[in-house]
Amino acid sequence: MDNSKTTSPGFFKNLFSAGPAKPGDAYGAPGMGNSTTIALFSAVGFFLVWYLATTPLLGPFIKPLFLPSPGAVWAKFMLVATDGYQDRTLWQHTQASFTRIFGAFGLAAITGIPIGMAMATNRIFRGVFDPPIEFYRPLPPLGYLPLTVIWFGIDETQKIVLLYLAMFAPIVLNTRAGVRSVAIEQIHAAYSLGASKVQILWHVIMKGAMPEILTGMRIAIGFGWTTLVAAELVATEEGLGAMIMSASEFLVTDVVIMGIIVIGVIAYSFDLFMRWLERKLVPWKGK
Repeated sequence: MDNSKTTSPGFFKNLFSAGPAKPGDAYGAPGMGNSTTIALFSAVGFFLVWYLATTPLLGPFIKPLFLPSPGAVWAKFMLVATDGYQDRTLWQHTQASFTRIFGAFGLAAITGIPIGMAMATNRIFRGVFDPPIEFYRPLPPLGYLPLTVIWFGIDETQKIVLLYLAMFAPIVLNTRAGVRSVAIEQIHAAYSLGASKVQILWHVIMKGAMPEILTGMRIAIGFGWTTLVAAELVATEEGLGAMIMSASEFLVTDVVIMGIIVIGVIAYSFDLFMRWLERKLVPWKGK
């Protein structure tokens, strides 16, 4: 059997190709095309470099204190998943973080989307909410962490509020931008066909702003995960962020790396879900 075809340059060209252009995109568009194969090779390459840099066969180049090997991290993952860390299993830590993150995310979405729509359609709401949101939005969560402790104590309420504030602003601002991006011609056309204000708000403005709203939700959940460690910094021993902080204090680097990977996998999985939801709810985006 001739294997020349499978090893020819054309094989690799086809392997990493962007795929056929969609109908109407004869010349293609910047950034279009399938990148799944490239992403897989990138992930494999990253783990290969990690393994070579930490394996005892070659040194290792990096001491385990600074970067444990993939095998050590996997062994610690299995140990924490069964025996636990700080008297709690990995699932219990994950469940605690899930409750805080998605509880705050739900509150931010329920309140942020209506406020963003109101700011885009009413100057009074815009005047009331724009200054405080734009004031606190650039502040890092650690900046107002002490204030949330003073106001709400050290129980779960404080953690939910901190995560809520981190996710509220992106949802509001993206919703506002989405509503403002709806073409006025579409609104006028709906009015000319006899649509009521409620119908225009739901069928024209809401659907037109949905791509930006979903983007804001994706950004918000990312801010939420980055704020998780700060939220679980105060008076808690349960949660992925608390596990990472405790392990860092005792230089248990494999637990730190394991916690970071778990958070990254969960966040990336949710982002993939949001992309799938976006394709289902707004299939016209970018067309």
